[in-house]
Amino acid sequence: MKKTDINSVEIARLAGVSRSTVSRVINNYSNVPAHTREKVMEVIREHNYFPNASAQMLAGKSSRTIGLFLIEPGTVASDTLTNMLIVSVIEHASSLGYFVLTHIIRDPADTVTLRRVKEIFFQRRIDGGIFIGAAIREPFLDELAAEGFTIGIVDQVQDGRQQPGRLTAEFNNALGMEQAVSYLQKLGHRNIALINGDMNRLSGPQKNEGYRDAMRNNGLTVRPEWVLPGSFSESGGYAAAQHLLQAGGPLPTALIAANDSAAFGAVRALREHGLAVPEGMSVIGFDDHPLSSRHQPALTTIRFDMGEMLQRLTSALIGEIEQGQEGADEDAVLIRSIRQDCSLVIRDSCRRI
Repeated sequence: MKKTDINSVEIARLAGVSRSTVSRVINNYSNVPAHTREKVMEVIREHNYFPNASAQMLAGKSSRTIGLFLIEPGTVASDTLTNMLIVSVIEHASSLGYFVLTHIIRDPADTVTLRRVKEIFFQRRIDGGIFIGAAIREPFLDELAAEGFTIGIVDQVQDGRQQPGRLTAEFNNALGMEQAVSYLQKLGHRNIALINGDMNRLSGPQKNEGYRDAMRNNGLTVRPEWVLPGSFSESGGYAAAQHLLQAGGPLPTALIAANDSAAFGAVRALREHGLAVPEGMSVIGFDDHPLSSRHQPALTTIRFDMGEMLQRLTSALIGEIEQGQEGADEDAVLIRSIRQDCSLVIRDSCRRI
């Protein structure tokens, strides 16, 4: 039957019951006789009636929808890793009976965009939200958490702000850098450069500090001219490697990039300057991008299972949402912070010297 504008008053009239009885049936209250419930449900099925979502949310009902917000000024559609993360959240939320509303925030300083995002929370169109790509401090996320909304933030840590609805997920970047530097040192490398990531995001300074600590732990010297500004992008890695190659000074024998995308750019720049990888310079990335095993040469990298981390964060967010709902298990153990460990994946982009 085609959709109509039938409402609960009309459903009650057709079923020969009160509107409050229809409401009790819709909300699955137990104090409705079985024959009355079936009579109401028969009319509901016949007319394809669904309760107004806005009215239900105003009444405090859950939307069973979470938001997924990507803070990214560039292109998303062509990035395999980003798409994998999106699908991971959608797939896991779906398995838990939740829908996912997605949105790209191009500029977190754009007041119009932020107002629209906040409206989605205040209108209760979503029960909570996951944010990917946030800076170390994003004031509008602090505001959402302070208002009591449930949010999960990738690449952040709990820092004592005591906001109950704030969940965080981070990567063990220090361990990753220790694995990368130690592996290169065992291959005989002592001159190791670093292409940094975005220093406004938590992983940027964490990887920088982890590199310096790992170099010191392995008895190696950090040369400031080999610690290169970059970003978590192929273009950033390319520009950083170009700067290193054009500076005219001695070159390192190995290079660690803040992520695999930056490593792809660095390899391209090295080739343009006649340096093959790994014969001319060894290269290690981070993240184990889906394309890394098919790159030429196949990229040695530090693997973080981002899909698993997003699944854990999605579960924690939904657990937090449902804990706040009537009838939730008060003894449930809620996860406030997630830390994802890593492992070295050895492929073809590093050689012994």
